[in-house]
Amino acid sequence: MNIGALAQLTGVSPDTLRYYEREKLLAPPGRAANGYRVYSDADAQRVRFVRSAQALGFSLAEIRWILPRLNAGQVQRAEIESHLNKKLAEIDGHIKQLRNLRKEVLATLGSLRCQPQAEVTVQQATAKATAPAPVRRLAGPRRRRA
Repeated sequence: MNIGALAQLTGVSPDTLRYYEREKLLAPPGRAANGYRVYSDADAQRVRFVRSAQALGFSLAEIRWILPRLNAGQVQRAEIESHLNKKLAEIDGHIKQLRNLRKEVLATLGSLRCQPQAEVTVQQATAKATAPAPVRRLAGPRRRRA
């Protein structure tokens, strides 16, 4: 199949397919006599895998690392579970951050004390905002400044 047919079959644009090829997510396709790219059903399956892995939050670098191993049959279920569990932990961390951010936005919204049509000053808009936590430096040798 040509690039247009593969794009239609997988629901991605031809530009995305060319990008996947440049990023080594798709092997360079064969070429027809007219120079057009020729793709196989295996290429379509690979594109579907890339898209589903992206939908789960995996980066292209993570996908690029595992694809050759999958193709070679070098990945066991335990390894897939490990990657998925790590992704779940990342998602849980993001959810926690978003919950904290939501609390801050609600607190800021609740702290507005002016009339709805009134102009808000910087001081009023930041009344509930918290300063970032100070960065703690680890103890270690001090550098001398010249």
